[in-house]
Order: sequence, then C-alpha cells, then structure tokens
Amino acid sequence: IVKITLNGDPFELSRPVTVDSLLRRLEIDSRRVAVEYNLAVLKRAAYESTIVSDGDKVEIVNFVGGG
Repeated sequence: IVKITLNGDPFELSRPVTVDSLLRRLEIDSRRVAVEYNLAVLKRAAYESTIVSDGDKVEIVNFVGGG
C-alpha cells in the first residue's frame, strides 16, 4: 500500500502511479488542473513521467471559468 497526502488528506494507492494515472483514477481532466507535487508545481509535460510514491504530497487545483 502506498500512502500519500492528497489535497491535505490521507489517500491510499495500491502501488506507485504516475501523476497522469492518478488524475485518470480520480476522473480529473488534466487540462483543467494544476498539480503541486512535493511543494513544486509540475508542468503538464511531466505528469506522465512523475511517479507518486509512499509519503508524497500532491495538491490538485481545479481551474474554474467564470463570466
């Protein structure tokens, strides 16, 4: 079991996954969010290569459109 902190709350994964896989699992459109990984903002190009492992901290911020 991989234990991470997701948006400030404990979250468990069965194994390490990429940020891209985590977003898909959470049904989040990667084009509409910003991801902070261990206190660093990730570029979207890094989502597929960044591995979320035990003890990592991930913050996902949704962009909200308005008018």
